[in-house]
Amino acid sequence: MKIKNVKANEILDSRGIPTVSVEIELENGLKASASVPSGTSTGIHEALELRDGNKERFGGMGVTKACENIESIIGPKIKGMDVSDQVKVDETMIELDGPKNKEKLGANAILAVTISVLRAHSLVKNKELFQTIGDIYGFNNFSVPMPMAVIIEGGQHSDSNADIQEYMITINETNIRDNLNLIERIYTSLGEVLSGGGKSTNIGYEGAYGPSISSNREGLDLIMSAIDKSEISKNKVNLALDIASSEIYDKESQKYIMKGENIALNTDQMVSYLEELVRNYPIISIEDALFEDDWEGWQSLSEKLGSKIMLVGDDFFATNIERIRDGIDKKAANSVLIKPNQIGTVTETMEAIKMTKFAGWEPIVSHRSGETNDTFIADLAVAIGAKYIKTGAPVRGERVAKYNRLFEISEIMQKVKK
Repeated sequence: MKIKNVKANEILDSRGIPTVSVEIELENGLKASASVPSGTSTGIHEALELRDGNKERFGGMGVTKACENIESIIGPKIKGMDVSDQVKVDETMIELDGPKNKEKLGANAILAVTISVLRAHSLVKNKELFQTIGDIYGFNNFSVPMPMAVIIEGGQHSDSNADIQEYMITINETNIRDNLNLIERIYTSLGEVLSGGGKSTNIGYEGAYGPSISSNREGLDLIMSAIDKSEISKNKVNLALDIASSEIYDKESQKYIMKGENIALNTDQMVSYLEELVRNYPIISIEDALFEDDWEGWQSLSEKLGSKIMLVGDDFFATNIERIRDGIDKKAANSVLIKPNQIGTVTETMEAIKMTKFAGWEPIVSHRSGETNDTFIADLAVAIGAKYIKTGAPVRGERVAKYNRLFEISEIMQKVKK
């Protein structure tokens, strides 16, 4: 079925900042849409998110240029193309853009189109989106992932003074409803622990609490207290951290500046600091543990912690196949955070996932701090059989939308098995 029309709109994300929405119309009248997320702390190796720069509109964060690129450049090129040829559509947009970082058309414009086309194809085939992804890219081992749910936010994600950007919990329950039930109990218990201790229960961009704390360790201790209060067995709960180290790394001094603890650490000291946290808390994953271009540091960290926990590259890899390949060759990590808007197209995202899995590494599908109600990443995580997904706290509509989609998929998969 051929593409008849492509329409773009500027909408607002969960932070009230503009983002791109696209609707694809097919010749048979079917319509499919997609809206894309945006990050607050973004890596230097991410594809360009095109913004207008006009300070009189949304402080320069408008996306009317990206929308215009969709309707005046991308749309005319893909109209008449068969919606089933996802790879060709994606390659056409990459060729139209030219530069590797999507600086001409904008990764936000390209991503909205590529997901809309994929969703339209799924409607034509009368299949679930995760099934269509599997059909196109050769995945058939579908499974519902376990959430890495953020429950305390620091860094650029909240007004908390915590240096660590995300404190997350994972639950050892494979049933997604049971999993979210326990996550919600711990989240609620954490709110009670915070309020009982006179701390703020205001929430950050991803729905997690953003309290003022005396040290990064206090954040971990508060979560452990919440687990105790919830009366959930500690054997079922593990912790995960997103250090977002590029945000606290000072290039001039080449040190990690932790203002909350009033310390400045060089790479070796930072590695030792993280080793200590892993020894003392049930941490199974650390994301962006070091600066995004500190390759030697990542290699050293991997030698010391790579056999014990997941070392996840977010800014470090930027869902970029070339950087992932380098990371594999240098044994600099063992997991990759997958964010489609870091690279631009579904096809490039799938190439990054395939390389990650081929190396025996773990792909972790992730949201962004600025989200919409689009649930694409839920289907993506199921399609590739990801063990984990990051989509926020168990609150706020844009986060819960992904969890609710996982509920739906779980029920669909159970019916198929029967």
